[in-house]
Amino acid sequence: MYKKNILFYKKHLTSFLLVILLMGYSIPVQAFVYFQDVAVPDDTNHNEYKGYVVDKETNKPLISASISVNETNISTVTNDDGEFLLKVPKDIVNGKITISHLGYRDRIIELSEFNGSELKIKLTLSITELSEVNIDPRDPMALIRAVLKKKGSNYLSDNTIMTAFYRETIKKRRTYVSLSEAVVDVYKSPYESSRTDIIKLYKARKSADYKKLDTLTVKLQGGPTSTLYIDVMKNPEILFTENMIDTYDFSFDKSTKINDRYIYVLKFKQRPHIREPLYYGKLFIDAGTLAMTKAIFSLNMEDKEEVSRMFVRKKPRNAKVQPTEATYNIDYRQSGGKWYYSYGRIDLAIKINWKRKLFNSVYKLNVEMAVTDWKKNLNNETLKPKDRLKSSVVISDEASGFSDPKFWGEYNVIEPEKSIESAIKKIQRQLRKLN
Repeated sequence: MYKKNILFYKKHLTSFLLVILLMGYSIPVQAFVYFQDVAVPDDTNHNEYKGYVVDKETNKPLISASISVNETNISTVTNDDGEFLLKVPKDIVNGKITISHLGYRDRIIELSEFNGSELKIKLTLSITELSEVNIDPRDPMALIRAVLKKKGSNYLSDNTIMTAFYRETIKKRRTYVSLSEAVVDVYKSPYESSRTDIIKLYKARKSADYKKLDTLTVKLQGGPTSTLYIDVMKNPEILFTENMIDTYDFSFDKSTKINDRYIYVLKFKQRPHIREPLYYGKLFIDAGTLAMTKAIFSLNMEDKEEVSRMFVRKKPRNAKVQPTEATYNIDYRQSGGKWYYSYGRIDLAIKINWKRKLFNSVYKLNVEMAVTDWKKNLNNETLKPKDRLKSSVVISDEASGFSDPKFWGEYNVIEPEKSIESAIKKIQRQLRKLN
């Protein structure tokens, strides 16, 4: 049984996100790399538009709301405070943007409305029942089969090159102790192709407070490849296996709207007789095109020992390491009648119990990647093997620091929330004192 499980995990999970736990080492202060406040000449060819998105009734910030420039492939998403910073080429100064979020009505705003200041954007809740049901609500499996059957016509059928922003953070309880960011190019093959998508690391930077990691260094293996792998329409083996009918229970949930489009919502969970840790969550399916537009799912954590074997590569002998959460979120956007990967996020939580120590350590790890622009790969360009980002990469080891702030000026990134900004400033002060 154990060997069977290992083969299952190798196929389905090792390409996901792996946690490496290694004994910490004494690192010279000079080896730390951190954010730098460097003045950059204003010779950019883009304009910046800053704002925040909230619920109209509650004023609550809306996380991961999509901000896209109409008639382009330029986009970004809001951070955990609902804030965003959008960079738009100066030649489309008279353009418009669309703001959308699950369960809310879209809002279209002209760029001129920003008028050089931060704009508060309120979205109205949209709770709408489907007036017509084209799929038999008693048979959710029929809907899943229809989604898979239409994958070729619904999703990108051309080779594309995507520019994406990637971020990973590590928190010890409520305090940020590590932050790594990168801009990557994703060479994505058509959704019906069996070819693996490949990534080029364009630029990376990091900030870390190693003192807060105690005697343990927590690292994330996989980087952007992890967030790309959870594209369940490109990699259906994650959820849509040949025996998924025997593996999962599917049922309909209350319908909703995304981007002013009617959406079926399917709930799923592993069947009671299945012992391997599998997933539970929701799938959001466009009623018009039968394309999956969003998926949110988590790993079943009941079998603690097996889950620990899946994620922990190395650990100190005097520590018991237990993952307590693994949640995955994937969003798709539509352009030119085709859907494509837009945003992926993974959240992990691990608890470390030390022998002969009264208190445990709790770490929260988050990775997210947002596609900010893309174009068709008309010449079928590819990358040489030496230029490809390996799935075993640890981004924080590859990062070169914040010595080139001008480089980041033209790229859309996810704004850091206030808690991250505070952590960065605190780390800066600590390192300056030590130096």
